[in-house]
Amino acid sequence: MNSQSSIDDPLPPSVDLNTVPVLKALVDARASLSLLKGVATSLPNQNILIDTLTLQEALASSEIENIVTTQDEAYQAALFSDFGSPAAKEVVRYSRAMRRGYELWSEHKIISENILIEMFRVLMGHQGGYRAQAGTVLRNMQTGETVYEPPQSPREIIAHMRSLEEFINDAALCDLDPLVKMALIHHQFETIHPFPDGNGRIGRMLNVLYLTHVELLDAPILYLSRAINRTKPEYYRLLQAVRDNNEWEAWVIYMLKSTTAVAHSTNLLVSDINNLMKSMKHRMRAELPKIYSHELINNLFRNPYTRIEILQREIPYGRQTARKYLKLLTEHGFVDEIKQGRNNYYVNRELVNLLFRQSDEY
Repeated sequence: MNSQSSIDDPLPPSVDLNTVPVLKALVDARASLSLLKGVATSLPNQNILIDTLTLQEALASSEIENIVTTQDEAYQAALFSDFGSPAAKEVVRYSRAMRRGYELWSEHKIISENILIEMFRVLMGHQGGYRAQAGTVLRNMQTGETVYEPPQSPREIIAHMRSLEEFINDAALCDLDPLVKMALIHHQFETIHPFPDGNGRIGRMLNVLYLTHVELLDAPILYLSRAINRTKPEYYRLLQAVRDNNEWEAWVIYMLKSTTAVAHSTNLLVSDINNLMKSMKHRMRAELPKIYSHELINNLFRNPYTRIEILQREIPYGRQTARKYLKLLTEHGFVDEIKQGRNNYYVNRELVNLLFRQSDEY
């Protein structure tokens, strides 16, 4: 269990990360991200992607931690505070934590310890913070064997997190490409393991927040959890191989290839969403010209599952008008009306089917 890559070693590590395999993987990842950044601008409002993709990320990231629910249940839990399994409610909190982190970053333009702590609090639903008790170890999930012991004292944790914050935000500390740096940051955060729970999920939120911070994306719309979920044993093996044998190159290549794969699938999804929006606009103009508006279309795509109250809140309609519009949209097949006890909600089924298909394909 004695690690050759010490948590006390400063970042970046003293190994060559400008190797041919790293640079090759980096070229592919950069190209895929650049394409995604451009394609995303084709949508009239990137909040459509932020709102729809954040819940997809929450589902995938939570599943890595064996917190499993369905997309339908998670959306319903987001609509109704008294609905849903504990797992569905955790997924919803994840989605809210990611959005909260992005809001705070947008305000301050740094990724600070305070932002990560706030994200942790939203995720957990309480006012906790860094680990305060010793005794935390990481175990092999199959054998139960202890594979790594993170820093134990609060003083150590705080010192390491302050160093990590500086490394994240001070570009002068590292001349490596930001995508390589993202891989280093993610590993260091998981190795510090600062929180009593939720470290994997916060660490994966940190990835996309960092890509936005360094302007490789205009908004947090690329999430690596789907790739990690499909290769979970490899993810954990490579995390530990850095600690045990200083195998940074393999870890960085894994993260770069995951970025390429997810950027590619997200590109396809964005194109499909854009085409679906155009199709729905044409249909609505032809069939329901009296209620058509850009704001209404955007709302139906930002909220694949919606209620009268959401439409009323986000678009300046009265309740009766919102109800009338949703009734007309249902009658013309733009949304499906679902009864949930005494409440009704409405589903943009074509969009939801796109999201389901992407989840299945990658």
